[in-house]
Amino acid sequence: MTQKSRRPVFLDITRIHLPVTAVISITHRITGVLFFLLIPLLIYTFDLSLSGQDGYNSVLSILDQRAVRLMLIVLLWGFTHHFLAGIRYLLIDIDIGVNRESSRMTSWCVTAGGIIVLFGSAAVLL
Repeated sequence: MTQKSRRPVFLDITRIHLPVTAVISITHRITGVLFFLLIPLLIYTFDLSLSGQDGYNSVLSILDQRAVRLMLIVLLWGFTHHFLAGIRYLLIDIDIGVNRESSRMTSWCVTAGGIIVLFGSAAVLL
């Protein structure tokens, strides 16, 4: 009786260990969607800052809040990660870094670059 079971398989997402290249790919997509969704907020903030002295002062007061600064640090990390991962994918498109070892190494470089910018921006903004 070597019949396959038709029962559904329960996958515990906490036990699945993705390789670093998969994590980089997923976070690259998430940060891309996040930045696309933030475009209207950035346009509104830019328009408000250019509307006059009062608008500029209100944008400065918003950006001076601690929670907004923390959000800016996370956004700066996301931008750095997205930028470095995008360069990595452009290099892969021209067949540089395609094999397993170099792909893994460039993924760790993207992660390290994001962490360096995260700590650097936290030191400046906080």
